[in-house]
Amino acid sequence: MTRYFYRHNLIAMVSQRTIRDLINETSQALTGTERKLSTTLLSDYPFAGLEPIQVLAERTGVSSPSISRFVSKLGFQGYQDFQRQLIQELKASQRSPIELMVEEREVDGSFLGDFTKRASALMEEMAHSITDAQFHRVGTLLSDPNRRVFVLGGRVSDLVAQTLSRHLKRLRDDVFHMESDPETWPDNLLKMRSKDVLFVVDFRRYQQSISDLAKMAANERKANVIVLTDKWLSPAVTYASETLAVPVESGTVWDSYAAGFTLMEALMTRVAESDWKKHGKRVAAWDALNEGRQKQKNDT
Repeated sequence: MTRYFYRHNLIAMVSQRTIRDLINETSQALTGTERKLSTTLLSDYPFAGLEPIQVLAERTGVSSPSISRFVSKLGFQGYQDFQRQLIQELKASQRSPIELMVEEREVDGSFLGDFTKRASALMEEMAHSITDAQFHRVGTLLSDPNRRVFVLGGRVSDLVAQTLSRHLKRLRDDVFHMESDPETWPDNLLKMRSKDVLFVVDFRRYQQSISDLAKMAANERKANVIVLTDKWLSPAVTYASETLAVPVESGTVWDSYAAGFTLMEALMTRVAESDWKKHGKRVAAWDALNEGRQKQKNDT
């Protein structure tokens, strides 16, 4: 076996659940008091859970013993154990490649083969974490001709956003890929109408500017904000009507966007095939114009 430097075992990384996941999984079994507490924790996640238990009790009107019972129901030994997990999640959301590359791991077979297995595992996990109902809702929003669609990603994740916007432009009108410079955003914000769509991509080491944009789009322009992010959740999800959380940790020095790209391709295909008779005509016209431009260029 060949040795390379990686962070953790793949299975351990893709199966790790956040406290948000645990709360959502137990939602049906919660009492009225516990649902009130969980709402507070999720609405200001993870920071509400980092407050002292007495402060959280006063804020929610839920007694300290009830909070202790709640975290025990989630599987923690006590409130301090619960907070330690939240702190670990918060640290994980800001990890850089330098921090990820901390220990040695044996590669199973060839490097490319091992890496492909990791990417495949992330895509499979994504397919189970995004429900059919949510996928349908997002696809419907993106295909609605009465809604303009604005798309933007982060420093690196904008590559994922471009995959979506470039294909959507071939399928429908009124798709705008926003520039990374916030100074240009007012022009796009002024174009947004109520119920238009802002689709943002923001993975860990999040950009505050993207969260600020989501806030303005949701609060001032009344747009539907869709956020593609990871399990630690971009701050922009506070303003999202739909949150698509996909796995990114492959156990290597880099986070993987394989699941994000796959989800974008699935959405593009869903939009295209929702009305291919109409969309196919636009694709054909688009290709004809490109071919005509190329022929004219060759003739000169």
